Amino acid sequence: MKRHQVAIYVGALGAGALVGWVAPEAGPGLEHAINPVLAALLYVTFLQVPAAELGRSVRAGRFLAAALMVNFVVVPLVVAAMVAFLPDHQAVRLGVLLVLLTPCVDYVIVFSGLAGGSSQRLLAATPLLLIAQMVLLPGYLLLFLGSDLAEVVEVGPFVEAFVVLIVIPLTLAWLTQAWAARRAAGQRAADTMGTLMVPLMAATLLTVVASQVPKLGDGLATVARVVPFYGTFLLVMAFAGLAVARLFRLDVPASRAIVFTGATRNSLVVLPLALALPDTLAIAAVVVVTQTLVEVVGMVIYVRVVPRLLPAH
Repeated sequence: MKRHQVAIYVGALGAGALVGWVAPEAGPGLEHAINPVLAALLYVTFLQVPAAELGRSVRAGRFLAAALMVNFVVVPLVVAAMVAFLPDHQAVRLGVLLVLLTPCVDYVIVFSGLAGGSSQRLLAATPLLLIAQMVLLPGYLLLFLGSDLAEVVEVGPFVEAFVVLIVIPLTLAWLTQAWAARRAAGQRAADTMGTLMVPLMAATLLTVVASQVPKLGDGLATVARVVPFYGTFLLVMAFAGLAVARLFRLDVPASRAIVFTGATRNSLVVLPLALALPDTLAIAAVVVVTQTLVEVVGMVIYVRVVPRLLPAH
């Protein structure tokens, strides 16, 4: 399933769009299924983020500094340059900001490894990247949206989604890791859960898209307008990541990993936050999912192109 995950995800997105279009009355029922499926997916996702590696990531030196710079300095600058050209639609802009300002902590490791990137160093850095993005995201949103943020975001549902769908799955995942480190049964349980990543991701994409498509109305054309921005982001970040890697004089495997971490985004973790927005901003969730569709295709291209940008010799 990991080898064919791109095809599986695209198929799930297509199936979800078809269900949402053919049977819009199923939307409300499917919406109730989103949180359980998403919570399970995020638990399995966080299970791949090793809490035990947090100390090691802090000691990673130049690689960690490069990863933090590319994700929390370079990416916000790139996004700032793009914001003015986004559709003048509050929900669309919020969705784009949510997804582009948060670095991926899960399948980036797989794709980076396929391109010869240093998966181990990237894996060690993921806990710190996850914590940093959760701390910095509110500040970035306030910076980009200003007073508009308070007008469009209801704090209660936002905090509830963060606690129920991020804090609790993350805590359970790290408790499972502690169990796995001490007991063979825990290790078997963690390994079994790890095999569910791709099917749970497909189920989440199908459920979210099928439940949100009926809400789009005339907004489909608006959502389609963000696709070129996501494509442009991938293109720009390939060269921006390369520049950061050279600035820190990293070796080739580490450099490839930096390019991937700068380009891949954390749509799964911010999706609960987008779904917690008021119905008037429902399109933001579809904007977030659309980024996943563009990105999985972009990662297939990255796996072929990045080794050419950073040849082994």
